[in-house]
Amino acid sequence: MTALRRLHEAESGGPFSILIGTILSARTKDERTTEVVGRLFARYKTAEALAGARLEDVEEIIHSIGFYRVKARRIIEVASIIHSQFGGQVPDDIDTLVGLPGVGRKTANCVLVYAFGKPAIPVDIHVHRISNRLGIVDTRAPEETEAALMRKIPKKYWLEINDTFVMYGQNICKPITPMCDVCRIRGSCRYYKTRRSASS
Repeated sequence: MTALRRLHEAESGGPFSILIGTILSARTKDERTTEVVGRLFARYKTAEALAGARLEDVEEIIHSIGFYRVKARRIIEVASIIHSQFGGQVPDDIDTLVGLPGVGRKTANCVLVYAFGKPAIPVDIHVHRISNRLGIVDTRAPEETEAALMRKIPKKYWLEINDTFVMYGQNICKPITPMCDVCRIRGSCRYYKTRRSASS
């Protein structure tokens, strides 16, 4: 189970914890993200509380994740905006979400999917890599991958794409040493067919 899915299913897993958890998850392993977010929200349960936190205290709580100093400032800033401009409620539309500091399309789409159950396609490194390896898309940037997947994948599947591809990318279709021998969809995979042709 991915860190964001764990946050979604947790008792305290409201939209604000999903938003902050997604910001913290960048370049951080899922296990570490889950642990850090749990500690953070045990102390700061609302946007108002986090907005009023001391930077040093937040840095101490999240110091085990990558870029913790930058992320500490960012989540306090985002919490302040959510509290002051949105009454403590996380917006549920992508245009407003991407207007928040440090929130790009991937983070915004994660919030839509995991916090609000709205169809969207968050494209992280796993979704981008696997989509291209399979030959579903032929893209260079995540934004291009998102647009291509939205055109090709029926909307009823959008909520499942991120979870499915992230789990597959972490366990089977790895970046450096993909486990093609045990992959059940290799027969439909452009990458596998190219790789096999090259070795024959």
